[in-house]
Amino acid sequence: MTHQDVLAVIPVRWGSTRFPGKALADLEGRPLVEHVWRHAMAVRSIDRVVVATDDERILAAVADFGGEAVMTAATHHSGTDRVAAVALTTSCRVVVNIQGDEPLLDPEAMDAAVAPLLADDTLEATTLAAPLAEGDHADDPHLVKVVTAANGDALYFSRSPIPFQRNREAEATFLHHIGLYAFRRELLAEFSKWPPGNLERAEGLEQLRLLERGRRLRVILVQHAFPGIDTPRDLARVAALLRAPAP
Repeated sequence: MTHQDVLAVIPVRWGSTRFPGKALADLEGRPLVEHVWRHAMAVRSIDRVVVATDDERILAAVADFGGEAVMTAATHHSGTDRVAAVALTTSCRVVVNIQGDEPLLDPEAMDAAVAPLLADDTLEATTLAAPLAEGDHADDPHLVKVVTAANGDALYFSRSPIPFQRNREAEATFLHHIGLYAFRRELLAEFSKWPPGNLERAEGLEQLRLLERGRRLRVILVQHAFPGIDTPRDLARVAALLRAPAP
């Protein structure tokens, strides 16, 4: 397999409960989605980047900055469904699902998620995680945690603190899950047809659909997580980070 087989899809929709139209929100002179697209285009292992949307305004904005975008149905229940709707019309081998509201997710981290699938034919999917940052709290339900097996495969994802540290003398590292996924095309086709399982519905985490079906999801560790944008306040915080001088 070569990088010519790798397609990245950025699913973005207009509707958002806390921040409608955030994909086109101005972030340091560019729409938010353009920042995400530019980072995806810089990933060495990705051959093609497509924005998948449900809104003509986003479609036009992507065309204006030179990107490729396609219209998808407004009825998709999740970003992964939107990604599958685009990816399954192509002949790609690997599909990268890149969140449209994480403009600081850097190309090296995306490359790290793709590389294992290019090197190991037995792997079906990968995702990212990082040690919980100083100041973050394991009991915060907005921070999704993951525990892994010795080989790096995910054992479970939760909004609760995992592992639960009953024995305070035992070493416990909390890993913050980063919501980027790379799938083999065949697995994504299966995933998009499976109904949500009990664990997925309980936690509100669609990646648990893979684990409930007994499928492997390799977790690739990176140095740190990347702030996403859910609200206008988050947008201002990320803008400040972009303006800050490099250390």
